[in-house]
Amino acid sequence: MTSSLKKTLKNIGPGLLFASMAIGTSHLVMSTKAGAKYGWVMVIPIILANVLKYPFFEFGVRYTNATNKTLIEGYLNRGKGYLVFYALITFISTFTILAALYIVTSGLLINLLKISSIPIPIIALSLFIFISFLLIIGKYSFLEKSLKIVVTILLFAVLATTILVINKGQVAQVFNYKPSPIFNEAGILFLIGLMGWMPTTVEASSWVSLWSKEKWKTQGNKPSLKTSLQEFNTGYIITSILAILFLIIGWLTLYGTNTLLSSSAAIFADQLVNLFTIHIGNWAYILISLAAFATMFSTCMTAHDAIARVSVDILQLLKPKIKKTNSNKKLFTIAVIVLTFINFTVIAAFGANMGQLVALATFVSFIVAPIIGYMNLKNVISEELNVQQQPCKGLKILTYIGIIFLSLFSIYYFWIVIF
Repeated sequence: MTSSLKKTLKNIGPGLLFASMAIGTSHLVMSTKAGAKYGWVMVIPIILANVLKYPFFEFGVRYTNATNKTLIEGYLNRGKGYLVFYALITFISTFTILAALYIVTSGLLINLLKISSIPIPIIALSLFIFISFLLIIGKYSFLEKSLKIVVTILLFAVLATTILVINKGQVAQVFNYKPSPIFNEAGILFLIGLMGWMPTTVEASSWVSLWSKEKWKTQGNKPSLKTSLQEFNTGYIITSILAILFLIIGWLTLYGTNTLLSSSAAIFADQLVNLFTIHIGNWAYILISLAAFATMFSTCMTAHDAIARVSVDILQLLKPKIKKTNSNKKLFTIAVIVLTFINFTVIAAFGANMGQLVALATFVSFIVAPIIGYMNLKNVISEELNVQQQPCKGLKILTYIGIIFLSLFSIYYFWIVIF
């Protein structure tokens, strides 16, 4: 094993949390639906999203390693308006992202334990309480250690299933099957949802920034910029590969069959698990159900942890008096509990129908992506970083291409809706 690889494995943490958080709704739900509804062609927007949004996330690791500050602190340094805008986006995310994740996870748990008689909100509340307890008691170290196991198992499970699916070949299409059009209002809205959360929401770039600082605090030292970027890239590559694998599974098993994937969390969970077991065998149903639930459970845990940390960071920067009179541990605990209460209320209002909630969350993420991407770029090209620490010319060009592409795509959608 090379010394470079040893360093990457030793410092793996923020990139792993990123992968765990990303391999959730965007992969299990959106990528699978993309392949099932539109076929192999959807690999193009998936690759585009992963490539064009890469700099937005990479800058979170780069800025924090170079300055020892979070991206959110960087927003304040660029101007209070930057921080206020990000605070607004975080506020919206508070009411959408976690609720959407917990609804999907609740459906998988209902499917795993066969407890359909219990309402979704009650299952979600139980998960909220349990995960809140783990986050408050276990802290970052528990989060990182538990996710190493989950992500490794999921990667091998999805890879094995994909190989079996490819070996079996595509299912037969129904007679006179007509593919769903992509460039109409419904198709563009789906593309926005897919790319909005592929590999994950762009505001998560600051989550990686906060996890990096917490990782360095836990292990007692900070790795070099090169090592930190290698560690993050490892997690990013894993998320990109898994997105394509889920697309292939959905395409080869459902495309052309006119099968409708349900918006009900519990029904969709059963459909999803059956995609795997139909090729592996019914004996694997319980194992796949457990793996799928563990994946979404870890996604809920990482997102809940991140939004709580981000909320605390924003409050402390906007109201310095809060930091002086309260410890970070106390504020983090309060944030975790408040998020539980807010998102349980949202889930109770939406019920078991996850479609509208996921659509809203992904739509908001897509619209703000180019703005946050620009904010992150302003951070890493500021005077706080020396020339060697700033991104190379190619990465800057890729950033501008991503900002322009995502902005034009949003304008195109609004044009279709209005006219």
